[in-house]
Amino acid sequence: MTTKAENISETEHILLKENERLDELQRNGYRIIQNPEKFCFGMDAVLLSGFAKAKKGSSVLDLGTGTGIIPILMEAKTEAAHLTGLEIQEESADMARRSVALNGLAQKIDIVQGDIKEAGRIFGGASFDVVTCNPPYMIGQHGLTNPDAPKAIARHEILCTLEDVVSQAAKVLKPGGNFYMVHRPFRLSEIMVMLVKYKLEPKRMRLVYPFVDKEPNIVLIEANRGGKSRMTVEKPLIVYKEQGVYTEEIYEMYGY
Repeated sequence: MTTKAENISETEHILLKENERLDELQRNGYRIIQNPEKFCFGMDAVLLSGFAKAKKGSSVLDLGTGTGIIPILMEAKTEAAHLTGLEIQEESADMARRSVALNGLAQKIDIVQGDIKEAGRIFGGASFDVVTCNPPYMIGQHGLTNPDAPKAIARHEILCTLEDVVSQAAKVLKPGGNFYMVHRPFRLSEIMVMLVKYKLEPKRMRLVYPFVDKEPNIVLIEANRGGKSRMTVEKPLIVYKEQGVYTEEIYEMYGY
């Protein structure tokens, strides 16, 4: 049985530009176009796509989609009717569109080039059942060398802040809709305050630990627009059972 991606294998070489490569996603035969010199998706995106939920027939928006990894993975893992990725960087949005086409998903996934800060204006209020985001984590100038580089924009709050992400997610979510975000635990108190400020009630949280005896370095959060105050803290997610060897749950998330 051939997959959508395999059906387009004869033309895939035309889709690749200088320094780009095709990476396997281990889901439905899907692949993604990336440029290692610009930015490649990491484990955070995979963890978020596994943590986020989308009911059958729902509409999903991914804020700051990069090369489209989260919409593509969520299309494979959920029964969402339609997914949209919003990305400000032209090169990333272009790669995302070509990956969508490569996988035969043009009817289910739209890639829109635009600013997260304008999401409410671009899509209108209460437009989506689910919003996801893997936002820039770093604030200030820590570790920043070239503020115009794609990697810097993806990692640092240069073009948008945490408040921009949360406020725009609240605008485009339908009442009762869910917001899913991956972030860093050191900003957890700020995240909670910001979510409540924009009436996105934290409902579910999971901390991710690199090893069982290390402190967490990733947090996954689900919030509900207009929800009541009650949050579930899920069991810890451990990434490695030993150096270089993932736990079974991580292998399952990656589709191995």
